[in-house]
Amino acid sequence: MQTVKEMIQQIQAITFDAYKSSGQVAALLKDQGGPPEAMAKALERTAAQMEQGTVELRALCESCLPELLTIGRKPVLPTLDVAGSISVNEFGWLMIELNTLLPHCRFSTPVWLTDTITRLLDQHERRHGKLPMLDQALLVIEEFCDVDSRNVFDQDNKGWKAVSNAIKGRLVEDDDQFTLSVCLLSQRFSGAKSCHIYVLPLSDTGDFFSMRADCYSFSR
Repeated sequence: MQTVKEMIQQIQAITFDAYKSSGQVAALLKDQGGPPEAMAKALERTAAQMEQGTVELRALCESCLPELLTIGRKPVLPTLDVAGSISVNEFGWLMIELNTLLPHCRFSTPVWLTDTITRLLDQHERRHGKLPMLDQALLVIEEFCDVDSRNVFDQDNKGWKAVSNAIKGRLVEDDDQFTLSVCLLSQRFSGAKSCHIYVLPLSDTGDFFSMRADCYSFSR
């Protein structure tokens, strides 16, 4: 397991790479006659590197959170973002994979997580068209981590409500108990920690858990 010093060094290295990429963007801005494709690639590269650094910083904040909290007072932490991916498999089930675990929600629902999922949904709809609205849906949130990488163990302390807030009005009309069923799962995993989010018709619940029991990969 990485030490805090090693994690900070990794964050600094990623940030420095992003800084170098931003220098290329600056050079292209000076050369206004350059191809727009080069500028787009440079901006995308810088954004990707910054986003990866933000993911590492979020992981560091999560690992230090119990030490930073003071009872009855909000932790002084900046609003951070996380990287992730979104896809729809052959069954029409939406899958969002976040490169981090659910954050602590000791004081409020994490707005940055709602915003991240909203942007992923926007990204998917720009590329593939509007996602269907489900009359009744199952929301499954499954975390992959080991004990050492998890600092929030109680399900009621995790910021999963940020997920249902993000899909309300987008994938389901409402997030009440008759419209949206919620399932929180965890698997012990020694590799890179991540959070998989599935949204599927409630009628497909049996198929989902049957396939999960058979270790079927849901991603496309």
